[in-house]
Amino acid sequence: MRKIILLLLISWAAHAQVRRDETITTYRNAKRIVWQSDQGIEGLSQLLSQNSGQAVLSNEGVVKLKSKKGTLPGFLLDFGQEVHGGLEIVTGMYPGNKPIKLRVRFGESVGEAMSDHGSSATNDHAMRDMEVSVPWLGKIRIGDTGFRFVRIDMLDENQDLYLREVNAAVVMRDLPYLGSFHSSDSMLNQIWQTGAYTVHLNLQDYLWDGIKRDRLVWVGDLHPEVSTVMAVFGDLEVVKKSLDLARKTTPLPEWMNGISTYSMWWLIIQRDWFRQYGDLTYLKEQEDYLKSLLKHLMNKVDVDGREKLDGNRFLDWPTSNNKRAVDVGLQAMMIWTLEAGAELCKVLEDVELEKECQNLRNKMLRAKPEFTENKQATALLALAGSLDAKSASRNIIEKGGADGFSTFYGYYMLEAMAKGERVPEALKIIKEYWGGMINMGATSFWEDFDLKWTEGSTRIDEMPVPGKKDIHGDFGDYCYVGYRHSLSHGWASGPTAFLSKYVLGVNVIDKDTVEIKPELGHLSYAEGTYPTSKGILKIRHEKGRDGKVKTTFEAPAGLIVK
Repeated sequence: MRKIILLLLISWAAHAQVRRDETITTYRNAKRIVWQSDQGIEGLSQLLSQNSGQAVLSNEGVVKLKSKKGTLPGFLLDFGQEVHGGLEIVTGMYPGNKPIKLRVRFGESVGEAMSDHGSSATNDHAMRDMEVSVPWLGKIRIGDTGFRFVRIDMLDENQDLYLREVNAAVVMRDLPYLGSFHSSDSMLNQIWQTGAYTVHLNLQDYLWDGIKRDRLVWVGDLHPEVSTVMAVFGDLEVVKKSLDLARKTTPLPEWMNGISTYSMWWLIIQRDWFRQYGDLTYLKEQEDYLKSLLKHLMNKVDVDGREKLDGNRFLDWPTSNNKRAVDVGLQAMMIWTLEAGAELCKVLEDVELEKECQNLRNKMLRAKPEFTENKQATALLALAGSLDAKSASRNIIEKGGADGFSTFYGYYMLEAMAKGERVPEALKIIKEYWGGMINMGATSFWEDFDLKWTEGSTRIDEMPVPGKKDIHGDFGDYCYVGYRHSLSHGWASGPTAFLSKYVLGVNVIDKDTVEIKPELGHLSYAEGTYPTSKGILKIRHEKGRDGKVKTTFEAPAGLIVK
C-alpha cells in the first residue's frame, strides 16, 4: 500500500502544473509607534525591538492589551519605509487560551491606515482592511499588499491579548543593485535610489504597476519601469515574462490593456530591450506578433498621414480630458513607434516592412501637428522629431517649472528637455517635483502628484491635523481618488533612468557599445555604475575649477566605450 501511495504521488507531481515563487520573505520590526489608544495597552515599545518570529513559554517582554466594555485598545505602527507583503503576529500565553479577533488595517500613509473602509479607502486588488483571529501562543501571517503603516485594534470586549511580536513580512526579489548613482547633490542621490526601490518593490510575480493597486501588468507603465530596470538591475527574465504575458493575452486586433498606445509601448520596449542586450533569440520569438502589430497600426493612418486609432485613446490621466493633447500625442506616438518598428525589422531582415515603416513615418512627419501647450503632447512631438526639442523645452515644457508635470509622462518631458540640451533645467525640475514627494514623506514614488497639493497639507507619515489637508486622502482624481491613490507606482521612476543616462552619461548604442556623454549641470561630481550586457561599467566625472569635466571609467571586457 505504501508503494502504491508513493507511485501515485510521483505521478501527480509529474503531471501537475507547478509554479515556483521567485521572491523571498524577510521580516522587519516596526520603527515607530505613531499612535495608541489611551487605555488598555502596556509595554507597546517592545514591538520596536523584538524579531525572532518564535512564540516561547514565557510572558516576559510581551505587550499586554486588555479590552473592556466600551474600551477596545488599538495602535498604529510605522515600519519606516514602503514595503510589499503582509504582517507576522506572534502571541504569548494570555488568559483564556483561545483565539482573539483583531481588525488589521494596512496603509501607505498614516491617514489610510487610520481610515475606515469606504469610498476611497478600498480593498480593491489587495485586502488592506480585514478581521482576523490570532492563535493563543502561536504565530500567524496575514496580508498581501503595499504598505508602510499598520493599525491593529481588538474587536472583542473583556478579553486579554499578549503580543510578543508584530513584524512586516516583506516579500521581494533578492536582487543586487548593479547600477548606482552618487553625486554632490544629496537630493538627486535620494531621488535616484527611491526610483530604483519603487521598481524593485513592483518586481513581484510579474512587473506590476503598483503593489497596492493595481498589481497588474500595464504595458504603458512598463516603459519607464523597464528603463529603470536596465539602469539598475540589468537583464531580468521577469521583464520578458511580463511582455510575453501582454502578448499572449492580447490577440490581434485587440490593443494591449485595451489602449492603443500601450501596444505601441510594447513595440518600443522591444526595441529598447534589444538595443541593450541584443537577444536575437528572444526577438525572433516575438517576430510574428510584432510584424502583425506593426501592420495593424499602419492601417490606422489615413491618406494624409494622420492617425485614426480606435480603442481607448489614452496618454496619461492628467491629459484624459484634453482631446487635442491626446490627438497630438497619439500622432507623435505613432511616429516614434514606426521608427522603433523600422529598427526591429532591419534586425529581423525584413527589408520590405522596414521600408514601409520608414515611408509611413516620413509621411506622418510631414502632417503638421496641431499646436498645443500641453507638456505631455509637446514632449512626445519633440521625441518623435516633429518639433524642435530646444524650443519645445524652453517655450512649453519648462514653463512654470514642475507645474503641469505628471509622474508617468514627466519622464518624457525630461527626455525631451535632454534632447533640447536642457539637462541643467531638467535637474531643477526633478528636485522640485520628485523631491516634492520625498519632502512629504515618500519612500517610493506615487501614481500621480501635483506640487499644489503640498500647500497646507500634512505629510504621509503624520497624523491628520484639523484645518490642514491630508495629502493622501484629500487629493487625487480619475481612478486614484483619495486613499485609493497608489503611493508606490513604477511608472514614476523615470528620474532614475534619466540620471543614469544623462548625468552619469551612459547612452547604450547596442549590446557591444556605449557612449559616455555626461552633463553635470550644477554638480561638482557624479559617479556610479551601469549594468551592460558585458558586465558592470564604472564611471566618475569631476568638474574642475575651469568648468571642464574630467571623466574616468572602468569598462568590462568586450565593451566598446566612445
